[in-house]
Amino acid sequence: MGVDATRHDGRGVSAQGVVFDAQGLVPCVVQDARTGEVLTVAYMNVEALEQTRATGETHFFSRSRGEIWHKGETSGNIQRVRALRLDCDGDALVALVDPAGPACHTGERTCFHRGEAEPVPAEALAALERMITERRGGEADGRSYTRELLADPARIGAKVREEAEEVARAAAEESDERVGEEAADVLYHLAVLMAARGLSLGDALAELNARRR
Repeated sequence: MGVDATRHDGRGVSAQGVVFDAQGLVPCVVQDARTGEVLTVAYMNVEALEQTRATGETHFFSRSRGEIWHKGETSGNIQRVRALRLDCDGDALVALVDPAGPACHTGERTCFHRGEAEPVPAEALAALERMITERRGGEADGRSYTRELLADPARIGAKVREEAEEVARAAAEESDERVGEEAADVLYHLAVLMAARGLSLGDALAELNARRR
């Protein structure tokens, strides 16, 4: 049976309705706020949750060491919290974060890097933007269409216009498969255009969210 936060103290945790287990812990799924990717799963007790709220950076309780730890305190890979969400039963948290570096102690971006590696649609845009960032900062040897575009902003704008016309034409005259292909071309070139301006697709998504308010 879970132990409600009110049994631990009265410092405002109960206002969130968090229900801790018999060991005084609640699991927390850490998710990249920009891409939606799951980075890790850790545990919080009341103190770790309070420190997370107070500092705006994730703090967890180590079950193996029996102590609070601040993610990134040693490595520098801190996680700045955008939002904390509680599930319908009150016994699990989601922390939406901006990670400053890899989440995993192995150096991998996410702790969930083992098992089936087949990409799913939800991962496509995040993987695309990482590729563009790598091309932008990589060495100039070898041909790279992405690198060529980044070096020629006017060409990027022309390609976005061209691809937008092609997807509109495909929608009017061609198969669903062709519409999907042309839409992918638009998204790719738009992502390159945003990167060339020092922006990301996340900036456009944030604007869409702002319009929902």
